[in-house]
Amino acid sequence: MNSSHPLWPAPFRGTKPVDAIVTIPGSKSVTNRALILAAQAKSPSIIRKPLVSRDSELMSAGLAAMGVGIESKSDSSGEFWVITPATLRGPAKVDVGNAGTVMRFLPPLAALADGDISFDGDARSYERPLGPVIKALEDLGIKIEHEGRYSLPMVLKSRGAIPGGSLTIDASASSQFLSALLLVGPSMTNGITVKHSGGTLPSMPHIEMTVQMLRDFGATVTVDPAEQTWRVEPGELNGVDLVIEPDLSNASPFISLAMVCGGSITISDWPKKTTQPGDQLRDIFTAMGSTVEFTDAGLKVTGGASIHGIDIDLHDVGELTPSIAALAALADSPSHLRGIGHLRLHETDRLAALTREINSIGGDVTEEETALHITPQPLHSGVFHTYEDHRLATAGAVIGLVVEGIEVENIATTRKTLTDFPGLWKSLLQ
Repeated sequence: MNSSHPLWPAPFRGTKPVDAIVTIPGSKSVTNRALILAAQAKSPSIIRKPLVSRDSELMSAGLAAMGVGIESKSDSSGEFWVITPATLRGPAKVDVGNAGTVMRFLPPLAALADGDISFDGDARSYERPLGPVIKALEDLGIKIEHEGRYSLPMVLKSRGAIPGGSLTIDASASSQFLSALLLVGPSMTNGITVKHSGGTLPSMPHIEMTVQMLRDFGATVTVDPAEQTWRVEPGELNGVDLVIEPDLSNASPFISLAMVCGGSITISDWPKKTTQPGDQLRDIFTAMGSTVEFTDAGLKVTGGASIHGIDIDLHDVGELTPSIAALAALADSPSHLRGIGHLRLHETDRLAALTREINSIGGDVTEEETALHITPQPLHSGVFHTYEDHRLATAGAVIGLVVEGIEVENIATTRKTLTDFPGLWKSLLQ
């Protein structure tokens, strides 16, 4: 815990109802997948309403370092990016920060470059799992210098092509291992067939998102769920004109406003159909006592008389855990959040961090290897540490709505996926 970070006094509101419409920035998951695919296309792409955040800036910078053209423009509809593909070249240096999508999606693409591509990042990035991607690329014939660590920092000795073929990997620690290989499959000489062998795949919605976006760019993808095998045929991708959906996972703290304080929050442009895991918030928050409905303005969430505890397996939607845990700490009955062991490998060990921080302000959270058990208790003021994790920061802000004196350490970490969380948060509490 770094005490040098400034403390942000979380705005206190109590049970004064809210009534607001919120526009959530674009999806990080969709934006970064679109950038990888657009870089491989045979013609330029336009990406509209992209997420402007640290993660997407790191991805863009990495692509630009290898020669991809990325130009930011705007018109009456807002900001858009023009992505102009190019032959990828080294030498180049890529900073992944602490962004899972950047550290896992860019190396397979970089293997298509001609020249050395160096990867480095924040200290925490050295600890995050990357081995299956490195080993898969080595199995495909790519030489990588990593001194036997199978982690960052590393150098890809790229030679302009990836043969492709068939691979078996264990993606049970992160669905991004599988997506990383599939996203570059069309550019591999023989395409790629990937079989998952190992524990249950986390976050299947993110894999479905990868498959759908590959198809949107013109790729041929075959999925065999029974065999847990994915096949991407070699072939050219087409440039697209794509509007990025709002990041539904990022909507969770804002929806929580209505559940914690009462009243209603409407999230504009919520898609009627999507592969984003965050769409499951509709069912989860309904089970926790809110009313959820589509209106002309967007998805309207109205808080109930109280927040109900929930017993739920969050394996497929683990990124929602911090927001749900914050609500569970304020609920009228205990909650059991299960199937989330893979969150120990995210920006921080999210299970340990949530347990420590909620308990430090009077909560009662019991931690198991793959679950959190939360029994609501009266909470008190204190510092809510974030461990460089954007979702810990927003969880602290939610608790601070009804617990006076919560100070969130390093609220700036929310810039990972939200341009100005503190400003947007305060604007809704006027």
